[in-house]
This record gives sequence, C-alpha cells and structure tokens, in this order.
Amino acid sequence: MSHVIQIAAHGGPEALSWQNVDAGEPGAGQVRLRQTAIGLNYIDVYHRTGLYPLANFPAVIGMEAAGEVVAVGPDISDLKVGDRVAYAGLLGAYAQERIVPADRMVKLPDNVLDETAAAMFLKGLTAWYLLRQTFKVGPDTTMLFHAAAGGVGLIACQWARHLGATVIGTVGSVEKADLAKANGCTHTINYREENFVERVKELTGGKGCDVVYDSIGRDTFPDSLDCIKPRGLFVSYGNASGAIEDFNLGLLTQKGSLFVTRPTVMNYIAGREDLVSGAEELFNVVGNGHVKIAVNQRYALKDAANAHRDLEGRKTTGSTVLLP
Repeated sequence: MSHVIQIAAHGGPEALSWQNVDAGEPGAGQVRLRQTAIGLNYIDVYHRTGLYPLANFPAVIGMEAAGEVVAVGPDISDLKVGDRVAYAGLLGAYAQERIVPADRMVKLPDNVLDETAAAMFLKGLTAWYLLRQTFKVGPDTTMLFHAAAGGVGLIACQWARHLGATVIGTVGSVEKADLAKANGCTHTINYREENFVERVKELTGGKGCDVVYDSIGRDTFPDSLDCIKPRGLFVSYGNASGAIEDFNLGLLTQKGSLFVTRPTVMNYIAGREDLVSGAEELFNVVGNGHVKIAVNQRYALKDAANAHRDLEGRKTTGSTVLLP
C-alpha cells in the first residue's frame, strides 16, 4: 500500500487529502518507483483549481519526482531494481510509490541528489526549452524574466547568465531582488515599487528586450509587450495571476511586429530523444556548477495543502520539495 495526496474535485488547498491506495505491479513498459522526493510546481495549483481541468476523479496531482526503481515490468531491459531515476510531466507524483512508464524515466548521474533532481527537473527542463529551444539565448541577448526569484526564474536566470545574456528580472520584494541578483540577474526591478516598463526602457536605452519570458499572465499583460524591441518575442508560459484573455493580435502590429508564443514543457519533451537531450543539458550545467539549485522549502507530503498555500501566497523562493 502507498499513501497519496488525492483530490475528489477541483478546489482550494483544503481539497488535498491524504489517502491509502494500492500502488500495483508494473506491466509491460512500466516500472514501480519508491519516491524519495517530489517537486512542487505551479502547474500543481492549476490542476487542483481546475484552470487545467482533470478528466477523472479522484485524482492524484503532481508532475515530477525522483526515486528508486523497486520493480520492473517483464520487458524492461534498460532499467533495473535499484536505479535512481527522475521524471517530469507525469501527472500523479504526489505519492509514496507509483507505477510509471519506463520510457519517461531518466537515470540520475551520481553528482545529482534525489532532492536536487525533484526540485529542479520540471523547472529545469522548462528553463532549458525557454532558453535553448523557444528562443536561442546568447551573449547578444537582452531579456526580461518575470518572477526571477521563483523556482523556474532562479534556474533560468543563472543559465542565461552562463550563456552570456543580459538578464533583467522582476521581483516583488527587496529580499527577492537580492536573491535574483545572486542567481544571475544583471538588473532587478521591484514591481511593487517601480514601473517595470519604464525601468526596462531605462536599462535598455529605449531599445527594449529581445525576448520577454512571462509566467504571470493577467497582471503583466499587455505591459510586457511594451518591453520588447520591434520583431522581438513574447513568451507567455504561465498564468500565476490568471489567464490572459481576449488577446487582440493587432497589438502585435502596434507594438512593433512582435512574435508571441504560448508554449508548454510537455510539447518540448514529448519525444524520448528531446527528453534525454534536455535532461543531459540540464544535468551538465548543474553538475558543472553553472546552475545551483536551492531547495529552500521542504514539506512532508501529507502537508501538501500548506505547501500550496505558501506557493500561492508567494511565500516561497527557489524550489520546494515534498518528502514522502
């Protein structure tokens, strides 16, 4: 038997309940994991609230974890009992043990701890596709990254700085500004005290940024568009403050023939080769010390509701893990 965090319907943090279930035995193409650390991500909130509706209830949420293989299906040859692995993008991570498809598992190198992997894998792969796939960040890039002190932000800003970019990050407090500067930001903007559009224009000499990465949504739109140079790119990859509605494409013309995309990590790691490639790049920059992963909050899995309250209340920084 395995304990899980389940929801019976969409709702607030109180909808998360601690339940006992049978993890089952792995079939063809599957392995069973004993999970050692589970990552907390904003997409978990979207699934809980119904912004991203779930098809069936009761449902176990959570999208990433690390752990140890404890049983393998009859046709599995590239994984064995005892292997340390991590995954991202598989709904149902809030569990002590679970059955997972073997081709979604990535073996962990010796220099990456389980907690580190769970804390960074989904966020790190998100940073990977944003910086390496959606827009090719390099030494000539000037970029704006909203929520620079958040889980994705701290990874992405370090990585972008390693790639040579000029990184402007928005934050909500002096403490978060210090954190963002210590983790790759060239400049920070406290949006509670400064107008980020005006500040970006000052910092860029009126030119604007090549790319804006925005996971906030409603509260930063359409102002984010005013931070982009002509023919630049607006990357809207999250909705922390609510979804962007009624996007008038004519704005893109008015603001300088801008490009816009609404990507998700799931599309970028859908193929096995892309998943492995992204994981290797991530493990490389972390293993070489270019990107440091700060696990700043730890909660027992059974206390997931408290973790959600803190995440939604913007009381967390860096990465958070749930411990089974």
